[in-house]
Amino acid sequence: MERYRKLSRYFKERYGVRIQRIPIFAGFTCPNRDGTKGKGGCIFCDATGSGFAAFRNLSIKEQVFKWKEIYKRKFKNVKFFAYFQAFSNTYAPVEILREKYSQALADDEIIGLDISTRPDVLPEEVLDLLEEFRKKVEVHLELGLQTANYKTLKILNRGHTLAEFIDATIRAKKRNFAVVTHVIVNLPWDDIEDVVETAKIISALGIDGVKIHSLYIVKNTPLAKMYEKGKVKMGTLEDYIDRVITFLEYLSPSIVIHRLAADPPHEGTIFGNWGLSKTQVVNLIEKELEKRNTWQGKKYNYL
Repeated sequence: MERYRKLSRYFKERYGVRIQRIPIFAGFTCPNRDGTKGKGGCIFCDATGSGFAAFRNLSIKEQVFKWKEIYKRKFKNVKFFAYFQAFSNTYAPVEILREKYSQALADDEIIGLDISTRPDVLPEEVLDLLEEFRKKVEVHLELGLQTANYKTLKILNRGHTLAEFIDATIRAKKRNFAVVTHVIVNLPWDDIEDVVETAKIISALGIDGVKIHSLYIVKNTPLAKMYEKGKVKMGTLEDYIDRVITFLEYLSPSIVIHRLAADPPHEGTIFGNWGLSKTQVVNLIEKELEKRNTWQGKKYNYL
């Protein structure tokens, strides 16, 4: 019995082959970094904007072919999504976005665009552009939320509110885009009720997928300074596992789970996954699901 809806199975059922996402660095920034809404970015965001896996010194097309070469050595039957990962990948004029997205569609093996962005930089003209691309390939939108607790969003220096996330999601879903939400379930300022409420709101909005992250701390970030001064105390691994399982229990069973834990950078991480690999953390979560005999959607009885 699979106790949550795994991304790998979803991709295999939908496309018939393994789907691999190619992380792309496209040179974007964010409105709470460039002074439009603030400076410094989210307190947890490192200098790469969570794009540390990308080949930053190559063109978009070169990045695509480099990653394809790597993945094809590992997997025989595979197709690809171009994953615009770092920073806010809709934060530019439409013509610039069109050019960058087009570069990523290097050949017929790229069957989709995966665009990660903030909910407050998704205007209608960008959705119009993405509809153009959807005539050629699949388009997934990834919207960062992190938590439904608006007070925590302020501490994180997100620069947007819960309302803006709801608005962006509703507008994207009206156009039938697949929407994936990012959440961090072990934020030190949240409690288990915030975790439950976040799962409920995501479910009520009809979100298609969720990426569950474990909070990690990287050098030279505002969060790192807070941690070093003792202003932030990280919870235990056991607490993280409990929060993930609780989140899953209240989440709609139709939502695809893209990940259960973060993958911290190899360099500069002060705190990440309690010294374990992402795979080890996921294995512990799956064992605890079995032990508790629980599953995604077990408590989905509120809508």
